[in-house]
Amino acid sequence: MGLFERYLTVWVGLGILAGVGLGLLTPAAFAAIAAIEFAHVNGVVAVLIWVMIYPMMIQIDFAAVRDVGKRPQGLLLTVVINWLIKPFTMAALGVLFFRYLFAPWVDPQSANEYIAGMILLGVAPCTAMVFVWSQLTKGDPNYTLVQVSVNDLIMVFAFAPIAAFLLGVTDLTVPWETLVLSTLLYVVLPLIAGVLTRRWLRHQGGDARVTAFVAQLKPWSVVGLIATVVLLFGFQAQTIIAKPFVIALIAVPLVIQTYGIFALSYAGARWLKLPHDIAAPACLIGTSNFFELAVAVAISLFGLHSGAALATVVGVLVEVPVMLTLVALLNAWRPADQPAKT
Repeated sequence: MGLFERYLTVWVGLGILAGVGLGLLTPAAFAAIAAIEFAHVNGVVAVLIWVMIYPMMIQIDFAAVRDVGKRPQGLLLTVVINWLIKPFTMAALGVLFFRYLFAPWVDPQSANEYIAGMILLGVAPCTAMVFVWSQLTKGDPNYTLVQVSVNDLIMVFAFAPIAAFLLGVTDLTVPWETLVLSTLLYVVLPLIAGVLTRRWLRHQGGDARVTAFVAQLKPWSVVGLIATVVLLFGFQAQTIIAKPFVIALIAVPLVIQTYGIFALSYAGARWLKLPHDIAAPACLIGTSNFFELAVAVAISLFGLHSGAALATVVGVLVEVPVMLTLVALLNAWRPADQPAKT
């Protein structure tokens, strides 16, 4: 591991501090960057996510993708966790904490909105950042692509019904612009770029040339992650300082949910005897969230300054630090007979 990857948690921690500090010192600059968006997808963040996932897309081999169907257990685990367990446990935790445990500190209206925001996070499994977490755990890039693609396909049909059922609304409208644009930006276009790059590199010098080029890009992938953290925390610096207690309350059930879903996924992966490079991304897909979609729906249903929108934003802030701890656990628990692939 290089210097950036070895001390990634330290760099992300510094990025969080830098983001909050810069957001307070230069709010106008972050407001201008935040305004560069379409359908709730920020252009600058999209570019940084491209920087993060492009190296993994180069590693995808379509000949190997065709073989994924021979090992369906990882896909089955992903589908069960994301669509049959995660949304409902998220809703249950939201009710437990905000209607009972945190009731003395939160008014009923705000409590209902916080629960709604948590539900929207729970029904939106991650798309883009999964490629980053998979890369950090040396996951199989071909299998990860198929897992993400299957989730995206299911999301098209299942997001609205499940969210509407748990929220108790009948007229929930999916922001198709956000869903389609995010899929294009974070999956389709980088995949095409990666395939074309891989083909050109192999023509130039075979698989060794591909491996060398990916190794050169990996530090930039980590830089992209840290820069994304700076931006995300900079965007919300004012809210973090203005509402630290509320953010802490929302973060508690979100963190419990993340570790709980990870524990279930990991237990399932062990039971299915999945190899590490398939088990790692399978465990991480269910624990991270498609926050652009969740934020967009929260704003459209409850308003920009609602508790639901705030809860989805807290989900964004919590995700990166927590996911890094899960990446560290998976790397530490990698079986000795399944060494990391280079």
